[in-house]
Amino acid sequence: MTEISHRTVETNNIKLHIAEAGEGPLVVLCHGFPESWYSWRHQIPALADAGFRVVAPDQRGYGTSDAPEDIAAYSILHLTGDIVGLVKALGEDQAVVVGHDWGSPVAWSLAQMRPDMFRAVASLSVPFTGRAPWPPIHGMRQYFGDRFFYQIYFQTPGVAEHELQHDIPVTMRKMLFGASGAIERSGGSFGAEGAPPASSYMLARMPDPGDDLPPWLTAEDVDTYVESFTKSGFRGGLNWYRNIDHNWVLTAAFEGMKIEQPALFVAGDRDVVPFNAEAEQRMRAVVTDLRDVVVLPGIGHWTQQEAPDAVNDALLGFLKAL
Repeated sequence: MTEISHRTVETNNIKLHIAEAGEGPLVVLCHGFPESWYSWRHQIPALADAGFRVVAPDQRGYGTSDAPEDIAAYSILHLTGDIVGLVKALGEDQAVVVGHDWGSPVAWSLAQMRPDMFRAVASLSVPFTGRAPWPPIHGMRQYFGDRFFYQIYFQTPGVAEHELQHDIPVTMRKMLFGASGAIERSGGSFGAEGAPPASSYMLARMPDPGDDLPPWLTAEDVDTYVESFTKSGFRGGLNWYRNIDHNWVLTAAFEGMKIEQPALFVAGDRDVVPFNAEAEQRMRAVVTDLRDVVVLPGIGHWTQQEAPDAVNDALLGFLKAL
């Protein structure tokens, strides 16, 4: 198996820690929240062994990568600019970009904004359906009203940081277990009905598996995430959420612009992110070369970690056919 190496790369006026392996066409893997490059630990060697150069950064605000203080420094233009600069810093002109969770909007935006550089795009968990007709957080507040929704809860600086950083091992166990396929659900969980009051905290109602972790998650995996967030804290990752409405303003010029590169979408049928036939239809309307949609039974939100073999098969099939 190919060994993963680590180094720091300067891009877009910040320094990013990257994990990399292999030689060949470049594939950039963009993680989500609360994760790191480590969420791709099963994909990096598999793709490298198949003849690809694979790079997975700790994105800004995560791990040992730089974490600017200014909330506005986490806009979608900063996040995509980091990856554009990374490709250039690696001495490449083109790449395939793969994203999961928050990394998916980064990947979709890169494909939309820089089709000259990103020749194909794959997304895990989060579909692309085009720009919303109104600022998303505003819409969430209207929909959820006096009920709790985590993206609204994340908007106030300091509140979520205090909760998540109070006991990082408990936070990571609860979040990794709670959004996984170990919890039975279908069609996503973004509903106001049954949600607690808006004044609630996030972790209180989430089960802590303790040492009884699901098969895909080891104590060593949890320890790795705990070490990463002990170094970085959660503020950087939370600041991505605090730019959601700002991103809506910044991307107005891309309204109606379709993604025409080859694309792949993979999700679990127990994901907390809603995905159904209607969402697929909306995605196909704006992603004109969507080559495959793979829905994995019994898999939750941590797609590439919960089902590494299935995800690797889907990615390799897609990449080799380009």
